[in-house]
Amino acid sequence: MLVRFPTSLSEAQECLAEGAVPIGGATLIWATWQRDGFPAQAMSLRDLPTANAIGREELGSAVVLNRIDDRVPDALRLAAATVGTGAVRRTATVGGNLVGSSLRCLLPAALVLDARATVLESDGVHETDLSEVVAKRPLLLGLRWREPVASSSHKAQGDAGGPPPLVVAAALHADGGAGTSLHVAVRHGYDVLSGSTARDGDTERALSALRGTALGELDGVAWEAVGRQVTALLDRPAGG
Repeated sequence: MLVRFPTSLSEAQECLAEGAVPIGGATLIWATWQRDGFPAQAMSLRDLPTANAIGREELGSAVVLNRIDDRVPDALRLAAATVGTGAVRRTATVGGNLVGSSLRCLLPAALVLDARATVLESDGVHETDLSEVVAKRPLLLGLRWREPVASSSHKAQGDAGGPPPLVVAAALHADGGAGTSLHVAVRHGYDVLSGSTARDGDTERALSALRGTALGELDGVAWEAVGRQVTALLDRPAGG
C-alpha cells in the first residue's frame, strides 16, 4: 500500500482524484484492512497545514486527540479527553472520530459550538454542516465556529461491552446584542439529539424550553444529566 502525504490542498485533491483512500490515525480501519485487504493507495493529512490548525475558533481534522488543549473551547477539550485510552488519543484524529467512527464522541461538542465543516471534494473545498458530514462522510479538513461565551461536555461512565455511554455537551453563545442562547446536544446510544433556546430567564425556564426541542425525546436518566450540565454551565462565570 502506498501512503501519500499531501502538503497542499491541490495535492490532496489530486490524491483523491487518483483514488487514494483518506485515513486518519487508522485506529478504526487497520483491522478492517487486515481482514479485507489493503487499498492500493491511502492518503494522510498529517502534513497538510489546513488540517492541523488548532485555535479558539478552528480545529483541523488531522489533529490527534491528545493535542486538543485549552486553545479550543472547553466542550471540545473535555470531549476529546474522554475518548478511549491515552494510547488511542495519541493516534486517533478529529476526522476519524467524526467521520470514521459510529460513536462520534466529539459530535455533541461540535454541535453546541454550532460548528461548520470544511470538506475537500473532487471539485474543490466546500463548507457544509455537520449533518452532511455524518451522512455523506466526505474528506473532512476541519471545523470552524464562533467562540462561545462558555461551554462544557460530560461523558458518563460506561460498562465494557455495553452501550455507548451518555455524552452531554452545552454552550452559551452571544446573540449579537445583550442576550445569549443556550445550545445542548446529547449522544444517547448511537443517536445524537440537539436543541437550543434563548437564555431569557432562570435555569428551569431554559430547561422547560429545551423540552420542546428534539431533546424532549430523552428518557428520564438522560434528561437528569442534561439538567445537571445546563445548571452547572449557567452557574459558571463566562470564559469559554
